[in-house]
Amino acid sequence: MTKKVNAAILIGFALVSVAIAQESPRSSASPTASPTPNTTPSPSPTPSPNVNASPARGVRISFVPPPLEGTISLGVYDTNGKLVRVLVQEAEPDEFTVGADALIAKWDGKNNNEQDLPAGKYHARGYLVGRLKVEDKGHAADFSPDSSAPDHVQVKLVSNPLAKDTRPVVDLAVGFDEEKIFLKTMDDLPLFTVIEAPQLVHASITKSGEKSVDVWASNGTMVDQVRVSNIDKMMAFDCGEIELK
Repeated sequence: MTKKVNAAILIGFALVSVAIAQESPRSSASPTASPTPNTTPSPSPTPSPNVNASPARGVRISFVPPPLEGTISLGVYDTNGKLVRVLVQEAEPDEFTVGADALIAKWDGKNNNEQDLPAGKYHARGYLVGRLKVEDKGHAADFSPDSSAPDHVQVKLVSNPLAKDTRPVVDLAVGFDEEKIFLKTMDDLPLFTVIEAPQLVHASITKSGEKSVDVWASNGTMVDQVRVSNIDKMMAFDCGEIELK
């Protein structure tokens, strides 16, 4: 109960900061990731926000969540901008440790394969995903995947007033594993589970207006269409540089 109250206080603090941030000039939009085609099943790790890090390798990551109700996905990146660890996936704010003025996650210095990474500088950043609307449109008898079509869509996100940015643009792709299909960034950070869908062999995504996307999921014999609306209800945030010793 105390954690939930403290997390709510932090989000309330972020909301108060919005008014202050809006009085300051905003910087230009953040660069988007380069698209990389991928239609094969993608790994979907589901780590906990509070990773049990060893004292020698543990890294503490602190951040103030953006002022938006939703779930948090957080990744650790190397100096080349490559995602090396999905640290948090679709976590509620009250799942984090609450510090004096920030939420706290811990990284154990390992990659997604549980291998130790070399000491050095890394970067942590993520997304807060709002309450998106998912609508099952049923079977799409006349849909056939186009191999030449882009495997991603560009979406303008809600600006994060705490970062004083304009509305950033993110490239969204779709991934799937043995159990579900999910939205992800082009660098493979899972953001939002669309539906439970086992035994898929192909998935694709197309734009449906400015604030909606259609996800097409095939099990080899039929294709299902799922529409995800309010897709712009996301905020990007940056935790800054971290050092692994």
